[in-house]
Amino acid sequence: MQGDVFAQLDGTLVVSCQAESRMPLDAPEHIAAIARSVVLGGATGVRIEGVANIEAVRRRTGVPIIGLIKARRADSEIYITPTLANVAAVIEAGADIVALDATNRPRPTDLKTMFGAIAQRGRLSMGDVSTLDEGKRAIDAGASLISTTMAGYTAYSNQQRGPDFQLMEQLAGAGLPFVAEGRIWTPQEAVRCFELGARFIVVGGAITRPDAITRGFVDQVASWSANPQLKRNQS
Repeated sequence: MQGDVFAQLDGTLVVSCQAESRMPLDAPEHIAAIARSVVLGGATGVRIEGVANIEAVRRRTGVPIIGLIKARRADSEIYITPTLANVAAVIEAGADIVALDATNRPRPTDLKTMFGAIAQRGRLSMGDVSTLDEGKRAIDAGASLISTTMAGYTAYSNQQRGPDFQLMEQLAGAGLPFVAEGRIWTPQEAVRCFELGARFIVVGGAITRPDAITRGFVDQVASWSANPQLKRNQS
């Protein structure tokens, strides 16, 4: 079963279908509709946050689900599937792959225990990392594969607006199986991720966040409207 999931996802696009808290799309039926829509568009899998959302998507789609829970804690910066209870909940909800924060920051439960619990339940695991060292540690701890999801979201990783291609080169050079995720905004960037060795890619906001996509257009229009020189050049 595990090999079948990877066979389905290798060389393809997975879409992260998530909504910010209190935004109009923040409801299981909306997330499920988004998931069905991206699958119709050709996505081979989806990344879903939250038990209710995972359950709703599982009922309505048959594609592999990368599941996670975001749980803020007072005792740790780790909030992507931080505990064994979160792992169990994600699996019970129907996820095929469990994603968790695998950065080197202090955590409630050690990575080896987390990845071991996922494997024991017959599921694959994805360690979200921000550096090469974290990628190596995650694989050594038992991760099925790693993802560049956290690059730029830790104080010590590369801070940039686009994908961390440098990290991808490092992971590929070290022979680590990785997924490209994080700030992939264009099809050209997506192709570059594959060229650098990604097994598959995960794209989120560029596809599934209409508020952010609209804001990009609005900002460009506002910039043009506020610049008389640009208007004259195009008149």
